[in-house]
Amino acid sequence: MSGTWRGAWAAALWWGAAAAVAPALRVHLWRRARRGKEVTARLPERYGHGAARPPGRLVWLHAASVGETMSVLPLIGALAARDPALHVLVTTGTVTSATLFAERLPPALAARVAHRFVPLDVPRWVARFLDAWRPDTAVFVESELWPNLIAATHARRIPMALVNARMSVRAARRWARAPGLARQVLSAFTLVLAQSEGDAARLRALGATGATSPGNLKFAAAPLPAEPADLARLAALVGDRPAWVAASTHPGEEALVIAAHRRLVADHPDLLTIIVPRHPDRGAEVAALGGGIDLARRSLGQDPDAGTQVLVADTLGELGLWYRLARLAFVGGSLVAHGGQNPLEPARLGCPVLVGPHTWNFTDILDGMAAAGGLFRIDAGPDPAAALAEAVAGMLTNPEGRGAQARAAAAFAANQAELPVRIAEALSPLLPGPGDVTAAPGGQRAASPETSGASGERTRVNGT
Repeated sequence: MSGTWRGAWAAALWWGAAAAVAPALRVHLWRRARRGKEVTARLPERYGHGAARPPGRLVWLHAASVGETMSVLPLIGALAARDPALHVLVTTGTVTSATLFAERLPPALAARVAHRFVPLDVPRWVARFLDAWRPDTAVFVESELWPNLIAATHARRIPMALVNARMSVRAARRWARAPGLARQVLSAFTLVLAQSEGDAARLRALGATGATSPGNLKFAAAPLPAEPADLARLAALVGDRPAWVAASTHPGEEALVIAAHRRLVADHPDLLTIIVPRHPDRGAEVAALGGGIDLARRSLGQDPDAGTQVLVADTLGELGLWYRLARLAFVGGSLVAHGGQNPLEPARLGCPVLVGPHTWNFTDILDGMAAAGGLFRIDAGPDPAAALAEAVAGMLTNPEGRGAQARAAAAFAANQAELPVRIAEALSPLLPGPGDVTAAPGGQRAASPETSGASGERTRVNGT
């Protein structure tokens, strides 16, 4: 059986399976809503309802979760600057991403940008969504490769791009087990721009022969915000105390952070340790680990006083506040086998960065930061808490080295500031122009040599 036939068979199997489980997915979504993982009033969006297409040109950006959503904000600004009449639809898949997107979207763009939760990959729901919104161009971010969504978009002749594309070694191995499906899914994209050369190489190996790597949009995100009055008030409360933040921590890491704190207070008795769990709803669970420690919880309205040793910052969207208050940051997801979180967020705010050994999600970023002298890697060894405590102590007692590292990291992050503009330019051939008359009845775009790939002049992806 040829790869093409295997791909078609696998795609048909996925289509049928997704259609068959649609009733069960409705139940699943309601259960998620009861746990706060979905917005009950907006569940119809997950079935493709809720369209409110604006007149004129519309580009659709799909970003799965928080990191992807924040990374496309500068790209939205760059696209909007290129075309003052362009409207943007952004879809995401998590409540957290929707909340932060609403908070971080510049007010000047609010009238031109709509947000919806992406429909699940059920053929009928996807068709309802696409037929109602009728986007002129579709831009998928990172690794959101849902076969039915992509196939239905391609079938409507909507030009498609995959930007900031990520294909980890693990994901590439999974896709390689179904090479025909990988090629069929990814051949829908006219343009593929990968985060790194490693990602581009893996995408090319799966069939994306035109994949290139202009850089990572996460390098270009704006600094995380902080409410000025709250920052000033908390800075006054903390005063001259040494404070460090363990940011975006995952289960298993908070216990290590608290154990490290217990070691550190012997030499730094006024130390304040700030723990920001990746998922704020774990605040009570994290606080329960601090038995015998004077501990405060941000979600309960508790401020750190002179006796507070550990502050659990279990709220959403306040990392910018803690990075500005702390003398250094340990970026979580890296002392446990999660793959790490974004180290550029503290770097942009002049906060020195520590990471553990498990950082495969951000290999290229971290390698670049390390080469520039902008981070410290913890060799966890058999006692990760002791290794973390040693690294924190070393930075607390070396303000000159800490400052040099922070400056190097900030300079590294700033080098990619123009990337959103360059990506907007790369997308421009796929976007409708002011005189675009290619829209066909029913929201489909008429075929043309450029958008169909027939001319061979535009980069064509043959497998991712």
